[in-house]
Amino acid sequence: MTKRRYTVKRGIIINVVFMALIVVFAIISMNSGKMNLSPLEVLNVLIGNGTDKQNLIVFDFRLPRIVLSILVGLGMGAAGVVMQSLLRNDMASPGTLGISSGSGLFVLFFVVFIAPTGKSSFIALPLLAFVGGLLAAGLIFLLSYRRGRDISPIGLILTGVALGSGYGALTTFLTLKLDDSQMNFMLYWLAGSLWGDDWGYISILTPWVLILLGYIFYKARILNALHLGNQTAQGLGVSVKRQFLGLSIAAVALSSGSVAVGGSFFFVGLIAPHMARKLVGPDHKLLIPAASLAGGLVVVMADTITRTVSLVGDVPTGIVITVISVPYFLYLLAKAK
Repeated sequence: MTKRRYTVKRGIIINVVFMALIVVFAIISMNSGKMNLSPLEVLNVLIGNGTDKQNLIVFDFRLPRIVLSILVGLGMGAAGVVMQSLLRNDMASPGTLGISSGSGLFVLFFVVFIAPTGKSSFIALPLLAFVGGLLAAGLIFLLSYRRGRDISPIGLILTGVALGSGYGALTTFLTLKLDDSQMNFMLYWLAGSLWGDDWGYISILTPWVLILLGYIFYKARILNALHLGNQTAQGLGVSVKRQFLGLSIAAVALSSGSVAVGGSFFFVGLIAPHMARKLVGPDHKLLIPAASLAGGLVVVMADTITRTVSLVGDVPTGIVITVISVPYFLYLLAKAK
């Protein structure tokens, strides 16, 4: 059996295909929904010739949701790659490390003590989610640290699982203080509802995601070295602790900011890197954009399905992502065995 050869040309083609598929599903999504618009009507809206009703449907309802789904997928895919590479563990992700629980707990603080409405929430909610994720990550690393020893990836994951259970208990306690509307908001957030489809939230999330993505891509060579092991990276002249810290904070910021306004999509951070690595190989110069685009494709495709297929009730996008991703993930596990 010949080993698959991963080339730069192949990686570029895969990334272009991912981008093309995102555009295709974005177009389908813009033409789908309870209020159907033909492709020609959507085109007229985009060139400025649409009616008031058509402009409302496209610019106020559908386009913000499409942009949000792509941004969330990009952020989660890149965050997953960084964590799996830093910890050299294919099961690492913002969810398995307990960072999701930390961000969710602070989102719940926001819902209980402030409110997910008003202009202040555009900045406050992503920042609180980031603080929650950063505190969770810091506590995990602190409890896993042993002087004179390298941090154990398995120890980090086990610590994250344990702390995630504690955050879950606090979250359950706080939900007792929620009224019906707050409880409904949290349930949909936990299920992955893409609730923040407002241009105010998107205007905050867009630079957040793009700047951090640029930083992570800039560190692709460093990630290649760190993925080989700390001793090898040090031999190549990499300042392991400093780079590890910087990339960890970037991954936490990406995942926390993305889910704050999109909902709990941490499964995307686990599955998108696997999809990309299987197609483009381990070189982070190709893997980072491929995993990001794979995440964006998964989320926008799932959201299109929720609005195209007639389902019972208003099904959150995160549930559809789980349904379509779990079989593929089980296939990867079975093949690995």
